Amino acid sequence: MKRVFKWLAIALASVVLVVAALFAHSIYFKPLKLDWFYTRVFALFAIDSPEMLSSMRILPGWADFYSARLDDASPAHEQKMLNLMKDSLATLKQYDREKLDREGQLSYDTLEYFLRIQAEGEPYIHHDFPVNQMQGVQSALPDFMVQVHQVTSKAEAESYIARLKLFPVKFTQLTEALRLRESRGVIPPRFTVEKVLKQMDGMIAMAPEQHPLYVSFKTKLDKIPVTEMDAETRTRLLAGVAAAVKDQVYPAYRGLISYFTALAPKAKENNGAWSLPNGDAFYAWAVRMHTTTNMTPQQVHELGLAEVARVSAEMDAILKSQGLNDGTIGARVQLLARSPEQQYPNTPEGKRAMLAQYQAILDEVNKGLGGAFDVRPRLGVKVEQVPPSSEATAPGAYYMMGAFDGTRPGVFYANMRNPGDTPKFAMRTLAYHEGIPGHHFQITLAQELEGVPFFRRVVPFTAYQEGWALYAERLAYELGFEKDPLDNLGRLRDEMMRATRLVVDSGIHYKHWTREQAISYMMDNTGMAEGDVTAEIERYFVAPGQALAYKVGMLKILALREHARQELGDKFDLKQFHNEVLTHGALPLSVLERVINDWIAKRKQA
Repeated sequence: MKRVFKWLAIALASVVLVVAALFAHSIYFKPLKLDWFYTRVFALFAIDSPEMLSSMRILPGWADFYSARLDDASPAHEQKMLNLMKDSLATLKQYDREKLDREGQLSYDTLEYFLRIQAEGEPYIHHDFPVNQMQGVQSALPDFMVQVHQVTSKAEAESYIARLKLFPVKFTQLTEALRLRESRGVIPPRFTVEKVLKQMDGMIAMAPEQHPLYVSFKTKLDKIPVTEMDAETRTRLLAGVAAAVKDQVYPAYRGLISYFTALAPKAKENNGAWSLPNGDAFYAWAVRMHTTTNMTPQQVHELGLAEVARVSAEMDAILKSQGLNDGTIGARVQLLARSPEQQYPNTPEGKRAMLAQYQAILDEVNKGLGGAFDVRPRLGVKVEQVPPSSEATAPGAYYMMGAFDGTRPGVFYANMRNPGDTPKFAMRTLAYHEGIPGHHFQITLAQELEGVPFFRRVVPFTAYQEGWALYAERLAYELGFEKDPLDNLGRLRDEMMRATRLVVDSGIHYKHWTREQAISYMMDNTGMAEGDVTAEIERYFVAPGQALAYKVGMLKILALREHARQELGDKFDLKQFHNEVLTHGALPLSVLERVINDWIAKRKQA
């Protein structure tokens, strides 16, 4: 019997050694299986992003090693992540793509494109603005604490406090990254410096107990049943948050304010990417990266001019049918938008009514999509107000994905800084874009994919994601959800915004347009409120190329749909087309085109 146990022990030890060897090999060398490599790549990125892990909630509670940590914002960490992408790309290319099946090749090509385009951007790794008026760290980090970090237990509450105490570390790293950019001639536009200073001053202008970081924490804490947490513990935790806001968060902001105050005299102009070191090459790369095409800045500009002309003609016809014949498209749309019947009042009651109407629009469209979709997300979506602390510089609306574990639904955030900025005739299109069947469908269906490497569920391609959301606006109209001509005008107004983006983004960063020139062009053509237009234009200044993705992606999806209709005739099925577009996760447009062409070939043979 002892001999049996001895051999069993030897066998078990051998198995452990083999597993350990395979584990070590998979971490430090080329994994034996491609799927193991995919897992390693995602795991290495995820481990270095505790904020992403909190947002996704993919790990069980017992594996929570991250909730008391924040992402590293230092230049060294930026370089580490880029090196990881380059090393991962080199390892990926060691596998034989031709031996993979169709789904395997799709995963290979998707990751290869993502890693390659990031690696090609290495010369421009510091050409961004980590602190900006849109979604810079100075506003994104408190928003993350308020919106993402959950507090359902004492442990999670203590992790919340631990993260607040790390604000000085994060902001010190951030300042180091900003100083490096400054030393290389990468200085934000003047308006960015002015606006983030005002924003950060507002962040520390109130008593700690009035700060959103404290107020939202108390709200979360109050939801914990009294049977699970006693009053003394609640009092201690609340005191801990107040102390952390006062002693760590506020000093961190004061340090960043000091840096930006010193930077202000150096930020003398509002220039596009062309003014940065090697700026033209940087923008050309940004165009390729965001559109996942090989389009040049000049081609983007020309496409934009053509699309502006086309959409203008459709808008003009509707405006004339309303008796508005004179003036620019923008001026006439604004005349309609400012009419009292198109405005929700800028009052608490008006804001609540507007949010309720957004939810009603989503509920209506969700019930009526049976003819166009047979694959639907399991996770729901709700409408919420953009946090008041961020609304002054936040976009008009945005979507936040739900949690992988189902504990947090997708959220369509609507900006309530001035409800009148969004006329009632524009609300449907906005809801379709951010919610259903736009971002919520696409992002959530990707999250819920099964049988694919995990990175396929989360990898971002802006042209695909935003292209789908803009396509969703058009689809809702085609399916009859915008019967009122003014609702269609709202759709066209937003499509025009995306068309003008092609013109003004390339104008700013490639043709040396001024901020005022870009604002004037967008005002003349879209009919958007001046405040919204200004926020849009200033967004393009700090995120070169990102805004191009919407229209380029939409046009590609529409072109693929029309190509499929022509090729398949009676065999074309809109539901199946949408399945092919949505059930593979986000893809580069060139890969999406191959997916659709493969589907067409199979349908022909059926």
